[in-house]
Amino acid sequence: MPSQSPDTGKIRFTNYQKFAIAVLSFLQFTVILDFMILSPLGAILLRDLGMGTSQFGLVVSAYAFSAGISGLLTAGFADKFDRKRLLLFFYSGFVLGTFLCGLAPNYRLLLAARIVTGLFGGVIGSISLAIVADLFPLSARGRVMGFVQSSFAASQVLGIPVGLFCATRWGWHAPFLLIAAVAAAVGVVIALRLRPVVGHLEHRLDRHPLQHLFLTAIRPRYILGFASTILLATGGFMLMPFGSTFSVHNLGIALDKLPMVYFVTGLCALVAGPLVGRLSDSIGKYLTLCLGTFLNIAVILYFTRLGITPLWGVLVINILLFVGISARGVSASALTSGLPTISDRGAYMSISSSLQQLSGGVAAWVAGQIVVQSPSGRLEHYEILGFVVTGTMSITMFLMWFVNQRVGEKALARG
Repeated sequence: MPSQSPDTGKIRFTNYQKFAIAVLSFLQFTVILDFMILSPLGAILLRDLGMGTSQFGLVVSAYAFSAGISGLLTAGFADKFDRKRLLLFFYSGFVLGTFLCGLAPNYRLLLAARIVTGLFGGVIGSISLAIVADLFPLSARGRVMGFVQSSFAASQVLGIPVGLFCATRWGWHAPFLLIAAVAAAVGVVIALRLRPVVGHLEHRLDRHPLQHLFLTAIRPRYILGFASTILLATGGFMLMPFGSTFSVHNLGIALDKLPMVYFVTGLCALVAGPLVGRLSDSIGKYLTLCLGTFLNIAVILYFTRLGITPLWGVLVINILLFVGISARGVSASALTSGLPTISDRGAYMSISSSLQQLSGGVAAWVAGQIVVQSPSGRLEHYEILGFVVTGTMSITMFLMWFVNQRVGEKALARG
């Protein structure tokens, strides 16, 4: 466990815990980049594969649907094995799926490869969060989640610009092959350096996997967390898949300027992640989530109604948007991690991840039905998505108030 400074009361991490944070962050970087790369590649894929917006939405949601199914199938077993071995198994499958994406010659095989990637990649996040919850107390999880989820921003700063450069130079297959190569190297480091994570096995319940899944899924105190997680996913899955297309055809940003937009906004979000993590541990996770929600709602309602916009304006809007996303994501992850008991933690995280992916898949599919690309390339009805997303954010904030109450009651019961 982390030590505590006698002077400041601030929790200090051991060298191994710092390594665990770093390797889990880099692992999440590869997984998130694999999903995020589809957004900036959207304009290229629509052109090269002759896809419509509904087909592209299906490519995005296929990953989410398969990840959701995989999460449910895994939930019953998630607390019965060493989390390190479970992580390596699914990460190996993720590397294979991403490699197949890099080899896909057409829309149908790309769709199939995304399904394979989702079956394995969609479970990795839940296993990583379970490991974080096993290694760190709730009072320090905001800081840890801030670093781990800064991998989202790192994918903007490093991965997406490099991926777009490779795509424009060698074709859209190249970014997937690059991700697969980097992920394989990360897997080797995890296999050699990460220690077994088996503390939860001392609290393992003698249940059949299906019984464990069912009883965890219907436990009343967890249902609020599941409901909040479902709605939390809709924003990103609705807006981001069409973000690059909207920037190019509606805002007037040149395609070769997109890497700079992602780099600058990601760099700011990379700094914001750890800061909002510390903020959530100091002023409260729920208050941090509310502040991020208010910021996101204001930005989204403005952004989705824009026309031709100067590059500096697009940069400012994207920076504010991603700061809000970081505040919501970090605080929500840290807060909901306090709901499950250690004996249910793996199952809870798997179910939560599954529901997030499934709801995200539905959101991406719905977005593909709402948004229409005109012959000129301009996206129509994007502002409708803005209203839908801000509505779900408001409901999520309301539900998370009850989650915050439950976590507080649990902490009081422990004394």
